[in-house]
Amino acid sequence: MFFHIVLERNMQLHPRHFGRDLRDKLVAKLMKDVEGTCSGRHGFIVAITGIESVGKGLIRDGTGFVTFPVKYNCVVFRPFKGEILEAVVTMVNKMGFFAEAGPVQIFVSNHLIPDDMEFQSGDMPNYTTSDGSVKIQKDSEVRLKIIGTRVDATEIFCIGTIKDDFLGVISDPGATS
Repeated sequence: MFFHIVLERNMQLHPRHFGRDLRDKLVAKLMKDVEGTCSGRHGFIVAITGIESVGKGLIRDGTGFVTFPVKYNCVVFRPFKGEILEAVVTMVNKMGFFAEAGPVQIFVSNHLIPDDMEFQSGDMPNYTTSDGSVKIQKDSEVRLKIIGTRVDATEIFCIGTIKDDFLGVISDPGATS
């Protein structure tokens, strides 16, 4: 799920960046350092949408660097247990498959795949129904439900299922149109 929140960060800036465009350089450094990172507490920081305030700088003794407290608005992505997501399958093996929904990687175990689907090995491993009408393989789009998350300091891991109503393959890249 996406949230729009306010975060704070202390930014260090080298004295060579001081001048008329100090604020612009500070914002550019903040975007470079923060966008695309993951904090276990808030989730993946997708984009900075605005700067609320830049505090007074504090000169660091001995280095000349200045530390500025910056308060900024950003969009974060944080998956929750019970959330339904659409994801792209990245890898299929006999244990299940891995899928990505934006920056988060989700593992779906073969126990959480419907019983009528069986693993087929070969040059393109996949899970296929007995009649061959539905196939989950690399680059397939699936709708899944998150049943568990584990949050580390810099990463979020998820376990998902497609063994529920209205879940499963949305589009199959191997199907002919």
